[in-house]
Amino acid sequence: MPLMAALFLRRLTLQAIKTENNCIARCLEKHFLQNTAPAQLYVTVSVPRLPSLIHAKAFSVAEDAQNKKNKKKKTETALTSTGRKISERIIQVFDEKGNDLGSMHRADVIKLMDKRDLKLVKRNACTEPPVYQLMTGLQIHEERMRLREQDKARPKTRPTLTKELTFSSNIGQHDLDTKSKQIQQWIEKNYQVQITIKKGKNVEDPENKMEAIFNQILQTMPGIATFSSKPQAIKGGRAVMCVLRHLSTKEENMYREAQKTQKGDILNKENRNERPPDVLHQ
Repeated sequence: MPLMAALFLRRLTLQAIKTENNCIARCLEKHFLQNTAPAQLYVTVSVPRLPSLIHAKAFSVAEDAQNKKNKKKKTETALTSTGRKISERIIQVFDEKGNDLGSMHRADVIKLMDKRDLKLVKRNACTEPPVYQLMTGLQIHEERMRLREQDKARPKTRPTLTKELTFSSNIGQHDLDTKSKQIQQWIEKNYQVQITIKKGKNVEDPENKMEAIFNQILQTMPGIATFSSKPQAIKGGRAVMCVLRHLSTKEENMYREAQKTQKGDILNKENRNERPPDVLHQ
């Protein structure tokens, strides 16, 4: 009962405040219209004030730290001149020819920069004292171009994607050939392929049968694929699993060289067999 009375009183209070506000607004509007010239009424427009919306950026310590790290790394690799703002008091300096000038006070370095009309570039900030080098504008430009070419030549790393394939050890030859072609297509697209062979039901397979199937699949892709992980028993010996991957560039070159050597040996052997026997003349 007291709770209902309190809620009723609160409703009455809110209704009174709302009525009072409406009365004040009407009085102000009437007063404004009476004191405004008719010529000014057509330019008076009532524009409701909307509450301003403030979009706050989410705060993330990890994201901010990562952004600062990336920005710092980009700045260091950009090979920019530090100008006359040297944060360290003592630094190790190399001149434009690569000669070590030893540790110098930053005031002496600034004097040397002005005297030789050179720029100062930070080379290594992780040492104590940090390493700087005096360089000309042309040297800085050439070094930037060299670093840019190195960055273009650097292979871009991509996440390795894996395809999975599972079948029984009593698979037919036709089905095995079909799956081998599918595996080769995945390998050529730089996928890793995880193959799992389960022991067939009611079939007593020899221990090396499933490994022989893996080798048979691999032999259909000479110079293309190899084992990323060798066949190993899983699920208590009820299955065997391996992972195939594409050959690296180095492995492809080694395979081609081995094929050339093998072909050369075969040709030499055939030439020796075709050579006529020596005839002794008496």
